[in-house]
Amino acid sequence: MDLATVIGLVLGVGLLLFAILLGGSLVLFIDPMSMIIVLGGTIAATIIRNPLNELGGVIKILQKTFTHKLESPSEIIAQVVDMSRKARKESLLSLEKVKIDDAFLAKGVNLCVDGLEPAQIRGIMETDIGATTKRHKQGQTVIENVGGAAPAFGMIGTLIGLVQMLSNMSDPQSIGPAMAVCILTTLYGAIVQNLIANPLADKLKLRSAQEIANMVVCLEGVLGIVQGEHPASIEERLKAFLPPKLRDAEKKEEKAAA
Repeated sequence: MDLATVIGLVLGVGLLLFAILLGGSLVLFIDPMSMIIVLGGTIAATIIRNPLNELGGVIKILQKTFTHKLESPSEIIAQVVDMSRKARKESLLSLEKVKIDDAFLAKGVNLCVDGLEPAQIRGIMETDIGATTKRHKQGQTVIENVGGAAPAFGMIGTLIGLVQMLSNMSDPQSIGPAMAVCILTTLYGAIVQNLIANPLADKLKLRSAQEIANMVVCLEGVLGIVQGEHPASIEERLKAFLPPKLRDAEKKEEKAAA
């Protein structure tokens, strides 16, 4: 569970409700017509913009912002180094029995065991990385489309409310509801864009970047193993992919162990 996403959404919604209740009744901010214009229009525009087969996977993609947990790159590096030692001491075939949690790393090790050349392994794994990046981009685009459509339909709702208001200026009782549509559609659109769609799209980009970074570490580690590099050399090369904070933390652990 990604607590940051959950806490952010709960905190955002909670503060909005708190601010509304401080100034009056929550009922004043509920307007079915405004919801229909913003939510209905946003859903319709998103369906038009994207193929149906991509929309079917949106729920699964969104789950990554709440529940997706990636293996630490430090853990991947440690496992790669252990396997490189095992391969040098015994053989590449000995890696066949090693339990590997990361599916992409397991695939690379299987390619090593099958006896493929380093160039072939690189080609296959880079193709997989490219396909994964493309899939992630498609999911991000769907959420970004929602973020772009919501405020636009908020503005459309505002224009509809203005037309209704101006066409009934002789009836004072109709001005209030029309003004409510004007303002609330803009509000709903801004909330959907800035509290939900855009933050979730940014979280998906972060998740994608982290996953691709792990895949690159796996690729370079597998190539180091199949080429028979020294485990220490593989470890130092892979650590270059770690963020500075993780590198510093590992150095401190090594000093403490020494």
